[in-house]
Amino acid sequence: MKVDYEGAQWRKSRHSGPDGNCVEVAFLRDGNVAVRDTKDRGAGPVLAFAPGEWDAFMSGVTEGEFRRA
Repeated sequence: MKVDYEGAQWRKSRHSGPDGNCVEVAFLRDGNVAVRDTKDRGAGPVLAFAPGEWDAFMSGVTEGEFRRA
């Protein structure tokens, strides 16, 4: 998937600590969602998800699918 990150407005959770140990999310103009490691500030890898993939992930989070056993 080719993703255009230009103009992306990155944000992180308000629950994130000050140590930069979190991730940032950007909702892109084309509908895709990008995720990156905060401490890398764009120098590291960026993951991109199609809208349906992001929705499935968020449903899993909301429904507790990723809780530790």
